Amino acid sequence: MALGVASQQLDLLDPVTRFCGEALPANSIFAFLHQHREALFPDGLFTDLFAAVGRRSVPPSVVATVMVLQRLEGLSDREAVDRFVFDARWRYAAGVGGWDGAGRVGFAHTVLVDMRERLRRSDRPDRIFEVALDAARAAGLLGRRRVLDSTPLYDAVATMDTITLIRSAIRGLLTAAGGDLAGRLRAVLSGGDDYTTTGKPVIDWDDKTARDALVDSRARDGYALLAVLDGLTDLPEPVGQAMRLLATVLGQDLEAGDDGTLRIARKVAPDRVISTVDPQARHGHKTSHRGFDGYKGHIAVDPDVEVITATAVTAGNAGDVEPVAGLIADLIDQATAAVYGDAAYGAGEVLQQLDTAGIDIKTKVQPPVAPTGKFTKDRFEVNLRDATVTCPNGLTVAIRPVRGHARHAGKADFGTACATCPLRGQCTDSKTGRSITIGHHEAHLTTARTRQQDPAWQADYRATRPKVERKIAHLMRRRHGGRRARMRGQRRIADDFTLLAAAVNLARLATLGLTHTLHGWALNPT
Repeated sequence: MALGVASQQLDLLDPVTRFCGEALPANSIFAFLHQHREALFPDGLFTDLFAAVGRRSVPPSVVATVMVLQRLEGLSDREAVDRFVFDARWRYAAGVGGWDGAGRVGFAHTVLVDMRERLRRSDRPDRIFEVALDAARAAGLLGRRRVLDSTPLYDAVATMDTITLIRSAIRGLLTAAGGDLAGRLRAVLSGGDDYTTTGKPVIDWDDKTARDALVDSRARDGYALLAVLDGLTDLPEPVGQAMRLLATVLGQDLEAGDDGTLRIARKVAPDRVISTVDPQARHGHKTSHRGFDGYKGHIAVDPDVEVITATAVTAGNAGDVEPVAGLIADLIDQATAAVYGDAAYGAGEVLQQLDTAGIDIKTKVQPPVAPTGKFTKDRFEVNLRDATVTCPNGLTVAIRPVRGHARHAGKADFGTACATCPLRGQCTDSKTGRSITIGHHEAHLTTARTRQQDPAWQADYRATRPKVERKIAHLMRRRHGGRRARMRGQRRIADDFTLLAAAVNLARLATLGLTHTLHGWALNPT
């Protein structure tokens, strides 16, 4: 398919153009896209997505406009095309005018699917987000402060229980194998299940013995299939993927009892696959009491203009620390930069990363805690230079190194001295005495805890960090494509989340009054 080009000969007497031009506020997203669509995403921006010859595509500038408005309003592909056909504001934004002229009346909803896939496979999948950000940067809107936060993105599939996971993984492997290989695999099945249906087998689910027998039989079928494939080379990639998924599902949920029967383990694997339809989705926790299934969307926001500067999507069980480097990449080597974040970003590795980059640290660090009101760690004087720790009673002990531990670099044991200490009741109930662990990033954590006691630091934090919450509310206000993912798979969800951020940014730039002139982008030029 070849690149289609939008007509630049707009009819000023067109009724849609005339009506919307008079009725819409100048800072509406529709008026902004109508006026600056060609400057933001001209058809030439998408040349690399199309062939040199072939049937002409729908002009990409029109499709990009529809994609932006679709994400703002949380619409499906069919709903978005209907809105483009019948809503005068959408037609005005896309520059196609009314229904009685030469402008395009409509197009198939699959055009949107095709454009997303073309973008995903390209070298610049996030170009719509990039051009919006470049416009803000060219106008001098972006400063050197960033606020970080994350929010759950619920997956678009049903979470599966163990039986459904195993049966679905086996069915997927048999389907991927096909032909003679599928026949060899089916020959070793002994559980009495043909794995052609998605429904659960009919048993008495109140009978524990029947449930255990079902789990054992299906698990043994799975292991039998893996045994057939073990050692085979040159397996097609779909078969290899299905085999690995089955091995993961069997390994994460099952354990053998004393009688050799395979049963559901009384534990939750730390990286548990929750669906064979979307194997990258995970159980996640936003707080200790609030769980979800799916992914996490991460953003960095410029708090001064409330423009999203970076996005990332991780599995639901990933920590907020994981994507920090990518979110603040534009601040590296910039003077007077600052990063704000709640306690999720107060980890030692983040503090060290920010300190190394010369960035002002405005991330909150949790204060140390201790059980039942005992002395917390900050009541002890930790001297890293001399490698000693002094307790509230004035006893000083040396820090002994701890090697090979992911979090601990050293430990100070007060041992038997606690037995005769008059402050023991306020310090520890341990028979072996109080111990203080020293982390790899102890100096950064101590400095950060001291810094955040400053009233000026606290006032700046309270005035700045909440702005990211409002921006997340803008992203999540539509359930379809906001809080609930529209896609499956981390890559597609990440692309869709970035497109949503681009749409919200464009709406924000319209509100601010950004305008493209002969000299480039400017804010309310005179």
